[in-house]
Amino acid sequence: MAAPDLTALPGILESRPPDPGELLPLLTLIQGRWRHLPEDALKAVSDRLGVPLARVYAVASFYKALSFVPKGEKLVQVCCGTACHLKGCQAVAAAVAKSLGVPMGGTREDGKVTLEPVNCVGACALAPVVMLDGTVYGKITPSAASRLPV
Repeated sequence: MAAPDLTALPGILESRPPDPGELLPLLTLIQGRWRHLPEDALKAVSDRLGVPLARVYAVASFYKALSFVPKGEKLVQVCCGTACHLKGCQAVAAAVAKSLGVPMGGTREDGKVTLEPVNCVGACALAPVVMLDGTVYGKITPSAASRLPV
């Protein structure tokens, strides 16, 4: 995979004050721009904030929303929390994976879609739940899962 074009990185870094408290906001901005955290960007964040690179990696690896590998343009998340599990999230997950052509926890080769399980989205009354780029789809059946607007 080719290295991402980081020409926009200086502008992103300069958009926030050079304060260690800006670490998570900067990582979030970088994740939003490149759909992952490129290694060179992490080094630049370390330099900009005067924070050890090990701390940058520690924070980046702590949050599930941040990723070291590129995610798809669309993010599909299947809730597998207790309520969704009891209501059949496994069958829903299998249907979504089949319809999208991507394994659970993976990104399609064309980079368009990432499918991942999540522990809970806080919409238990709507179980089972699938989220598409932050939009919640509740009471999803396996047949409905294959018709998500992806």
